[in-house]
Amino acid sequence: MLGSRKASVEARVEPMLHRAARVEDTIHAFREKNARRRGLIPTIVPYAGYGGHDAGGGWIRVLCRVLLTKEGERRSDGHTHVRGWRSFTSVPIDAVVVEVVVDGVVYPVEADRGGVVDARVEVDLQPGWHTVRLRTVGSLEVEAPIFVIDPRVKFGLISDIDDTVMVTALPRPLLAAWNTFVLDEHARRPVPGMAVLYERLRATHEGFPVIYLSTGAWNVAPTLSRFLTRNFYPPGPLLLTDWGPTHDRWFRSGRQHKEESLARLAREFPEMKWLLVGDDGQHDEELYGAFLQKHPDNVAAVAIRQLSSSEAVFAGGRSRGEEHERTTRVPWIYAYDGAGLWEQLVHKGLVEPLN
Repeated sequence: MLGSRKASVEARVEPMLHRAARVEDTIHAFREKNARRRGLIPTIVPYAGYGGHDAGGGWIRVLCRVLLTKEGERRSDGHTHVRGWRSFTSVPIDAVVVEVVVDGVVYPVEADRGGVVDARVEVDLQPGWHTVRLRTVGSLEVEAPIFVIDPRVKFGLISDIDDTVMVTALPRPLLAAWNTFVLDEHARRPVPGMAVLYERLRATHEGFPVIYLSTGAWNVAPTLSRFLTRNFYPPGPLLLTDWGPTHDRWFRSGRQHKEESLARLAREFPEMKWLLVGDDGQHDEELYGAFLQKHPDNVAAVAIRQLSSSEAVFAGGRSRGEEHERTTRVPWIYAYDGAGLWEQLVHKGLVEPLN
């Protein structure tokens, strides 16, 4: 009886959630029509992608977003120097076809409801950085960087962004909202020592891939890319998400996005061992712990940047790292900055000390 009542409630709730997505589509259609009437032009905002090789051959993951912008803006892939809220007022183009041009060969792909292209293209490229060209009807052709991971490389980095490489104070919601929607991007602060840590890892491991994984929206991808470059973080793909409703819920789950992204990387690179880097301000420890339980062979270590000293030690004096290592048998390290994490990596024998 209870089960049938629950099913009945879910049957009534699901159409409402479907309706949320339909309402968003209607709003997008109205905004797109109005924007085209005002003379706005299709613009492709390219994002860094990655690629690899498997039994079927080579492949790349192409990432970009298609928007309607003013004539001058279409010549910039970064929409330079904009405050956070402006990035959320862009007009996406729904289900537009984008042509990916690789060595003269054209591969058509399609954007989703939010104008985001996230497509796998079967093409065989040598390991290292490459550039593909992207175009759609009415837009200028733009270039997107792609990092193809060498199949011989077995060690890489997956890093959170908020409060791991960039100070955003996400545990405090109002301040986080201010940092995201109001604060000028040039006022954002890097986490001390993290850029040096990542560059050391890349410099001491040939072909070392760096992937940035965040619950942030694709709207802020250009801002994040410029921040990473300006603060000397090594280049790498950004894996972000879209905050709007889906076919079955009001808002996308940031945690689910991270879980699915980690699982996808484990499938795409089954022999890769990742150093997972996050912070203790949200759910990174729990998220990485769950991934480690499912994919123990894909984790070299977990590195957590501590936001406060009050949570550093459990009752009884056992460190959080010792507690995790006891159950997972994979090194867990904790420190307040990049220098401290490097020292812990050296102490655990995960990297060689610098001469």
